[in-house]
Amino acid sequence: MKYKLEWTYKLKGNNDVQFTSDWIDGETALQAGEDIENSGKGKDVIYYDEAGTTWSTKEMRKLLMEVEEDPHDITVFFDGGFNKETSQAGLGAVIYFKQGKKKYRVRANELFNEMDNNNEAEYAAIYYTLNLLEEMGVHHMTCEFKGDSQVVLKQLEGEWPCYEENLNRWLDRIEEKIKKLGILPRYKPIPRNENKEADKLAGQALQGKFINSKMQII
Repeated sequence: MKYKLEWTYKLKGNNDVQFTSDWIDGETALQAGEDIENSGKGKDVIYYDEAGTTWSTKEMRKLLMEVEEDPHDITVFFDGGFNKETSQAGLGAVIYFKQGKKKYRVRANELFNEMDNNNEAEYAAIYYTLNLLEEMGVHHMTCEFKGDSQVVLKQLEGEWPCYEENLNRWLDRIEEKIKKLGILPRYKPIPRNENKEADKLAGQALQGKFINSKMQII
């Protein structure tokens, strides 16, 4: 989650100046806010997150202590592979996140039956990643979703229309899950060669090779 600072700079006389920072990470925002208050030149420091929630410095300090123990700084790579002959979809997900001071990677895949096309497989893969995030205890976080299906990502953002009834049902399920978890999604299309991990997992699921692993990374 990114945060923005607002504060009032105290000048001599009555001409105080209002300042707003760029979007920055929580630890940097708190450090800046504390420095502003301790300098004696700043007052009325307020912190905003990307969802519009506000905190004081004291509340921000407590929030970051709580967040540190939960999964955060989450980036998800997803992919859906489709087999026309069997109408099956292989779903692949790779999730990078921090917890405490450590970084982790989750790799998982699954096989879905009765799929209609590759776009539906991509939607199913997104929904699968959301279920994984729910199992990890992710909630009220900004999550970046990266995939190589621009059509699906643009439809999820609402930039492109979706006319297929079965895909709209997936959209509804995804939006409902996102709302339940309080996730603020960021969607980023990437080239296929940058999505090799998730693509491989999706292919392995279609071959009957199932993976569910978590490891610490450096």
